Amino acid sequence: MKRDIFVIGVGGQGIGLLSETIIRAADYAGLPVKGVDTHGLAQRGGMVTSHIRIGEGAFSPLIMPGQADMVLALEIHEALRGLSCHLKDGGILVYYNVSLQPLNVRLGRERPVTCEDITRECKRRSIKEYSVTAKVPDPRMQNMTILATLARENLIPTIDVKHYEMALEDLLSGKVLESNLALFRSLL
Repeated sequence: MKRDIFVIGVGGQGIGLLSETIIRAADYAGLPVKGVDTHGLAQRGGMVTSHIRIGEGAFSPLIMPGQADMVLALEIHEALRGLSCHLKDGGILVYYNVSLQPLNVRLGRERPVTCEDITRECKRRSIKEYSVTAKVPDPRMQNMTILATLARENLIPTIDVKHYEMALEDLLSGKVLESNLALFRSLL
């Protein structure tokens, strides 16, 4: 099984935690995995991306445009961006349906992206779409909704719920671990 995953969002949403959790879960599942993050203007709400390559034959962590099997996005505008530039036809898109309105939208230079825009593009390119709208107690926990969708739908075969939980236990502790695990489990 080979799976190239492009993760995209806005600084402060937990892209790094989401990607590192997937990488560690793949490792716990005994799968070869490579990954790399690009943070850009993360501290100012800028775009953040991660490349994750799971399986044999991945010699570089970078995924070429149009070659990702899956795009995980934590914001609707970034979902359309990831879908348009990295996801291959017939791939999988999982996105958290929230709009953080990029500057050009706030200034009225561009119209906001809608779910209909995403669905239309997915249908045109035979992409399986998962729109996530679960309510979270803290916006920094939106990444757990994406992780739960991966686990519930078995979108990365051979990575089980226990692998994701073990990875979270490596990365978080105390009340933060407890609340994230509780949300993750409630969405399975």
